[in-house]
Amino acid sequence: MRENITMGGNPITLLGEEIKVGDQAPDFTALNTDLSEFKFSDLEDKLKIISVVPSVDTRICEFQTIRFNEEATKRDDVIVVTVSVDLPFAQKRFCVANDIENSIVVSDHRDLDFGMKYGFAIKELRLLGRGIVVVDKDNVVRYVEYVKEVGSHPDYDKVLKFIETL
Repeated sequence: MRENITMGGNPITLLGEEIKVGDQAPDFTALNTDLSEFKFSDLEDKLKIISVVPSVDTRICEFQTIRFNEEATKRDDVIVVTVSVDLPFAQKRFCVANDIENSIVVSDHRDLDFGMKYGFAIKELRLLGRGIVVVDKDNVVRYVEYVKEVGSHPDYDKVLKFIETL
């Protein structure tokens, strides 16, 4: 649930539809780090972890992106998509500096298409809230975490254990 979400202890408003377990995962478009268009629907037949971060330029977002890049991609049938509203240039610099090679990092800055369709767009800041969405091979949402305090980590162990069950 995405009620009572805060950032720095201050209440924020998340825009868009709240995504829930059992929902069909909406297709969305974003920008790859090379400015080409990314379409979520192109990832068929894979178990997808969507790692949502406000900005890869912050310590917790950096940790979250690196951790999922290292751990969640150990299985061939799992793909990690990290989404933020950072410019693709900043994301590319981040990926090169941190050896992010097993995940896809995309920018939602242009249209907030992901943010609105999955309910992560922060009204007050035009950033994304922090969270995790797991989508199965049939594009059904199987796991959702809206992190209550944007400045806190998601429950990495819980989602990684959950992935093992799929």
